[in-house]
Amino acid sequence: MSRSNEIAESINRTLDQYFRDLDGEKPAAIYDMVMRTVERPMLEFVLRQTNGNQTAAAEILGINRNTLRRKLTEYELL
Repeated sequence: MSRSNEIAESINRTLDQYFRDLDGEKPAAIYDMVMRTVERPMLEFVLRQTNGNQTAAAEILGINRNTLRRKLTEYELL
């Protein structure tokens, strides 16, 4: 199984548990919840891997450095 498949399977298991825990209640704003839950730790992890080098982190993430800085500001990681 590829790494991306492992991540996808982990997300599927977590969402499955989330929906079971709702116990019949209607879910709301799932997209934002998942993105915010995943994005912040991903940014923190990649920054640690690059020793805080934002240019290298942006390259690893496949995003523009300005986009990375905006996200870091949004998550108060600067």
